[in-house]
Amino acid sequence: METINALFSRKSIRNYTGEKISEDKLKEILKAAKAAPVGMGKYDTVHLTVIENPELLQDIDAAAAKMFGNPDMHPLYGAPTFVVVSAKPENETPNNVEFSNTAIMAHNMALAAVDFGIGCCHIWGAVMALSVSPDLVKRLELPDGYTPCCGIVLGGTTEQYTMRDIPENRVEVNKLN
Repeated sequence: METINALFSRKSIRNYTGEKISEDKLKEILKAAKAAPVGMGKYDTVHLTVIENPELLQDIDAAAAKMFGNPDMHPLYGAPTFVVVSAKPENETPNNVEFSNTAIMAHNMALAAVDFGIGCCHIWGAVMALSVSPDLVKRLELPDGYTPCCGIVLGGTTEQYTMRDIPENRVEVNKLN
């Protein structure tokens, strides 16, 4: 798939078959994250955690559902893989650069998943739930000083990626000459 096709085909997949992706595909998706630009080239300030442990996935899902006040909600959508992207903030909490670094890494993974036809969805709410649950963060076995910032779920799906028409007026643009 060409880059522009991946960009215009990407969508949030929220229905998963439970099928894990192959180790080879996962390795390539993680490589796409590592190819992302990181502010000042400080790659030692970002970290990827691949979660495929069903119990931990269920606990994160439940914590997020509780945070949203809806115990029937499943913010990880039943995906078998959750990649959490964390940053080591220079100050006490992550700032614009750290959030940007982690977001572009997650987006690179999403584009790689689209290219492979693998279901993916950016995850923010469940990561927010992690942030208020020190016990869950501890279970991620992050290096000292790292904070979960965003993530992406991955897995088999019956949905297909197709080119979408992106409306010209979707986002207002002003141009200064």
